[in-house]
Amino acid sequence: MLPRFVWGERHAWLWDNLKMNSSLLSGLNPEQRAAVELPAQSALILAGAGSGKTRVLTTRIAYLISNGQVSPHGLLAVTFTNKAAKEMVTRLSAMLPINTRGMWIGTFHGLCNRMLRAHHREANLPQTFQILDSGDQLSAIKRLMKSMNVDDEKYPPREMQHFISGSKEQGLRAHEVEAYDPYTRRKVEVFAEYDAQCQREGVVDFSELLLRCYELLARNQALREHYQERFKHILVDEFQDTNPLQYRWLKLLAGQSNALFAVGDDDQSIYAFRGANVGNMQELLRDFHVESVIKLEQNYRSHGNILDAANALIANNRERLGKNLWTDADKGEQIRVYEAGTDVDEAAFIVEEIKQLNREGVNLTEMALLYRSNAQSRVLEHALVSAGLSYRVYGGLRFFERQEIKHALAYLRLMENTDDDNALLRIINFPTRGIGARSIEQLQEAAKQYNTTLWDAAARAGGKITAFVGIIEALRSATKGLPLPEIMEHVLEHSGLVPHYQNETGAKKREAQERLENLNELINSATLFVHENEDDSLTSFLTHASLESGEHQAGDSEDALHLMTVHAAKGLEFHTVFITGLEEGLFPHQNSIDNGDLDEERRLMYVAITRARRRLYLTCAQSRMLHGKTNYSTVSSFLRELPEELLHWITPRFTARKTFDNGRRETESYISAFGGAPSIPAPPSPKSAWRIGQAVFHQKFGEGVVTDTEASGNEGRVQVNFKRAGSKWLALEYAKLTPI
Repeated sequence: MLPRFVWGERHAWLWDNLKMNSSLLSGLNPEQRAAVELPAQSALILAGAGSGKTRVLTTRIAYLISNGQVSPHGLLAVTFTNKAAKEMVTRLSAMLPINTRGMWIGTFHGLCNRMLRAHHREANLPQTFQILDSGDQLSAIKRLMKSMNVDDEKYPPREMQHFISGSKEQGLRAHEVEAYDPYTRRKVEVFAEYDAQCQREGVVDFSELLLRCYELLARNQALREHYQERFKHILVDEFQDTNPLQYRWLKLLAGQSNALFAVGDDDQSIYAFRGANVGNMQELLRDFHVESVIKLEQNYRSHGNILDAANALIANNRERLGKNLWTDADKGEQIRVYEAGTDVDEAAFIVEEIKQLNREGVNLTEMALLYRSNAQSRVLEHALVSAGLSYRVYGGLRFFERQEIKHALAYLRLMENTDDDNALLRIINFPTRGIGARSIEQLQEAAKQYNTTLWDAAARAGGKITAFVGIIEALRSATKGLPLPEIMEHVLEHSGLVPHYQNETGAKKREAQERLENLNELINSATLFVHENEDDSLTSFLTHASLESGEHQAGDSEDALHLMTVHAAKGLEFHTVFITGLEEGLFPHQNSIDNGDLDEERRLMYVAITRARRRLYLTCAQSRMLHGKTNYSTVSSFLRELPEELLHWITPRFTARKTFDNGRRETESYISAFGGAPSIPAPPSPKSAWRIGQAVFHQKFGEGVVTDTEASGNEGRVQVNFKRAGSKWLALEYAKLTPI
């Protein structure tokens, strides 16, 4: 029998522990509590949007510590952002009377850095090794390529940077990269020499942190076993966003017996372009023989109709682990759907709704405008500026502040005013034309010496600088007298900007595509400017661009509307959300349609829907400007996947009816009725006219949009732009088109 005083202390400890556990678990729903109280075994927690995953993860850590299953320094918790790591530590400090300093809670890169610092000798690194940020890494690559006489036009340094980082994130060293052609072999040579240069200089880049740490644990059994013995519990947030190397690193640390507690949502995996592999969730189930998959399906954010829409949409995805969000809240309002005639009309409608909601007491900061592509923000920003509404672009730049737009405007400014030294300096070597920093310094010195502009000095400089002057002069001559949109289009092409971004490859290709979309939107901006102002002057347009570039970006403390891409919206929530541009080819994006894989695009739409707490708007436009010309669209297939009973059409867009594909199978067809009462018309006879912008279906060519019609007496023809087959003229008598 224990001595009485010892028993008294033990009894007091047990009583305090019981009270602490009761406090920790209070307020958790049954599924959350089951996740927190799991025994020491690997588990996957499928945490739906707004289901309290951060609370579960933090409470799990506190529960393990308070029960004596692990010490504060005997577990490892991985997050994807420093902000999330700090939030976790703050919550833990409020839950437990412990010192959280020194706990192993952080990002993958942060934790790997800590481990490498502690074992720098074993990792073959100096104790004071430095970390290269993205800019430093690019500078190091440029310096190396110059010393190796690598052509930086054939091998752009940024592309080389992405090649090296992307290879490392796949767990590959230079000698492990397969090179099937001389072009790739040269890149591998630079990769190998870059690694050697970093080793000599005692520096590492971000990708190197994880790869070097993985290699250290893989080859050093004693060190690996030390950390496996120490970290009996490993907890991972946002597990669906892990890439292959991150998962391999986690497997090494977990070993055969440790518990890996992974929290994630396969329905919110939207970062494949960054290397995220949603398949890691299925691998986790197999590799760790996971018996406990707990689904957190109760949502604490949104009303029922919003969740029902999200559930119906995501149910169309394949290979889901599966869950269904629900809420104790009421159904709430129907989802408002608005189909505008044009993208300008769409923006005008959104602005009016925002103003009305603001009058009703909803703060601007509680509203968000979401779009699939950054280029869409231009029309929205213009409408907001015109209405005097404050806004901020979250996680990005306003349209006229984006790099590629500034480049384009600099060409136009220099064409209009050759004395504009700032414009000249911005574009004299962009795209790259072999004019180095020293040449530019000499140009500036000459201008200062002769008290003249850089342009005048450039005209006398000779060589590549004189060739640049020739480019600007050629642009001025070729565009003289052209309408403003045509000036814009000619300059973008013949300055080299468009070809520059079109030629991007590898990891840079996706970003380049967004920049091209923004440049196309600049042409649209010019077209709209001429239409609204009846002014075809380049000077007036440049003034307009300058005025719109900086006036309405709100300060951090100001009540302001949020504009952002859907990718940037993940993790956020708002009272009211507008999801804009719901047209086929825009959202879902055309690239995904062409690839025949809409799963990630649908997950992106799912994320967008679940950002809304109370009110959700879905908007689209029958026509949208593209390359300065009107482009007709069909409504997004995602909008068609939402149950009709959840939707309130502000404009009568389409009415569902049963029809037949040549009598073979019954389908649901949607009839456009914009601007009038809903109707269910029969397919037009040869004598009737199709409406431009009308969505149609053809047995051979598939879905398309009417772009032109011709009629003569009882005969006529119709031009249709088909998604897969392109533009075709069809005789009305034989067209056999069906409206959709």
